[in-house]
Amino acid sequence: MAEAVSWAGLLIGMFFKYVVVENEIGVKIFGPVHGAIFVGYVLVTLMLAHRWDRKTLVLGLVASIPPFGTVVFERWANRTGRLDEAQDQAQTAED
Repeated sequence: MAEAVSWAGLLIGMFFKYVVVENEIGVKIFGPVHGAIFVGYVLVTLMLAHRWDRKTLVLGLVASIPPFGTVVFERWANRTGRLDEAQDQAQTAED
């Protein structure tokens, strides 16, 4: 979700920069934020490669490219049980 929110912020910043007021503040803020979150998403996806088949890994990586693709991928991965073990481990760590 963080990757999608940062994408939205960057897209809004680009809209203001190039269409509305030619002000770069939105891009200067959301550009680095989105970049860091994007790299984190890709790293986490690669870290899950040992549990996923090749198709799931490729879909996870490709989902990072279009805006909000990660939301679609996450919903699909949850629905098909590909994130169950990761969620179970997160719950154990919180307890």
